[in-house]
Formats: sequence, C-alpha cells, structure tokens
Amino acid sequence: DGNDQIQFNQKELRVSKSCKEVTLTLKHVGQLAANVMGHNWVLTTTADYQAVATAGQGAGPPNYLPAGDARILASTAVIGGGQSVSIKFDTAKLNAGGDYTFFCSFPGHFVLMNGKLIVE
Repeated sequence: DGNDQIQFNQKELRVSKSCKEVTLTLKHVGQLAANVMGHNWVLTTTADYQAVATAGQGAGPPNYLPAGDARILASTAVIGGGQSVSIKFDTAKLNAGGDYTFFCSFPGHFVLMNGKLIVE
C-alpha cells in the first residue's frame, strides 16, 4: 500500500528464487489524485536506484521513468487515491542474494518511499 503521507506499508519484500513469476499489487489507500500524490512501484538493483529515480524526475508524467531504461526491472503505472494496479514480472533477471530496491518514482517520493526486495 501507498498513502498520502508518502509511505509504503512495507519496507521489505521477500521472494523465493524458485518462483518463476511474481505478481505485485499496489493499492493507493490515500485520497489525493495521481497528479498531486501519485504512487507507483519500481524495481531496480540498489546500485541503479538513485540514478533511475533521478532520471525519472526529468522524464515527467505519466510514470516519471525514463522510457526503455534497461535498469528498470519492473514497474507499475502511477495511480491516485483509491486506485490499485498490479504487475507480473519474471524473476529470471533476479539473483538470490542480489541487492534490489523498490521505490516510487513520483517526484521527490523515492527518498521516503523505498524498500528492499530480497530474493532467497
């Protein structure tokens, strides 16, 4: 979940390397519109996190992500209060023990809205 206080409800997500595909659903439990307090869920390696988040600020709407950027391992659309969005992604690109960060790429949100994805 993401809320109007610029927070995810999870700081850590775990997935087994034996999973071939992950389905993630992001719910925006706040009330503000996407153009004011939009949230998405983006996955990169931790090494790429800051650079992708910064590039996303310049990319602008609708998703605040650089188009076609291979550093983005998975991402959802930006949603507003009361909305939800799901994504399925292949875990073949993820390594057990790898260092992965998920975050919201809406301008300024990545500083507070981020966490670790742990592949076990």
